[in-house]
Amino acid sequence: MRIALVVTLLAGLLAAPAAAAGPLRYVALGDSSAAGPGIPAQIDATCLRSDHDWPHVLAVRLGAALTDVTCSGATTADLTGRQAGVVAPQFAALRRDTGLVTLAIGANDIALGSAFVTCASPDGPSCEEQYGTVFPARIAATATKIATALAEIHRRSPAAHVVVTGYLTYWRPGGCYPADPYTAADADFIQATFDRLMTMLADQSRRHGASYVDIRGSSAQHGLCAEPAVRWLEGAVPASPAYPYHPNAAGMAAAAGIIGARLGSPSGTRG
Repeated sequence: MRIALVVTLLAGLLAAPAAAAGPLRYVALGDSSAAGPGIPAQIDATCLRSDHDWPHVLAVRLGAALTDVTCSGATTADLTGRQAGVVAPQFAALRRDTGLVTLAIGANDIALGSAFVTCASPDGPSCEEQYGTVFPARIAATATKIATALAEIHRRSPAAHVVVTGYLTYWRPGGCYPADPYTAADADFIQATFDRLMTMLADQSRRHGASYVDIRGSSAQHGLCAEPAVRWLEGAVPASPAYPYHPNAAGMAAAAGIIGARLGSPSGTRG
């Protein structure tokens, strides 16, 4: 009788940690590429965050408890500071028991959006003339910021698997002018800048204990030049609810699928 009681107590003790663990605690950090501006339903008017952004879709796939603090316009400075003076630092969401962190950031640090404004006219200076030396220098400077951010994520959430993601492919080679306002040379230059930025993100991930998930390759046939039915990104005149030059709901679902598949693979289970 006494032996049976001891066995019962031991079984209860062994089972307790698993029961207390609960669902995976997942924190999503990043900019509009993850937040989903314009995609219904918008659940944060300040950050233009959608309940169908890829962190939400991924959390459902993983059965995770999500804290989504992605915010349109975010830079690495907004990870530790108040964005626009009102949005809490994104790192405030990190906890010691956080099990998964995704980070989608970098384009705003190099002000890549400026090219979408100043390169839209085919009659002005080319994108390369305007930014040929500017963007490479900014990407190099941002590498240190990404390294610092990853170190701080590990410090705040030491048990977390940290995943850095890139950006979807915007243009096929040569773009699709005049359906899209960027000439072939300008579309190729902006896309090459995205590619250079993502190469840096992948390198910093390897150097600082994070996994990097490339969502660019799988999206190559689904950029803004594709037909609306298969498009993952919208162009100047969106064909589905999304901000111009941002992922649509199909792109968010696809990104979540790519990231989720990586997390489910043996090589994707550790940072």
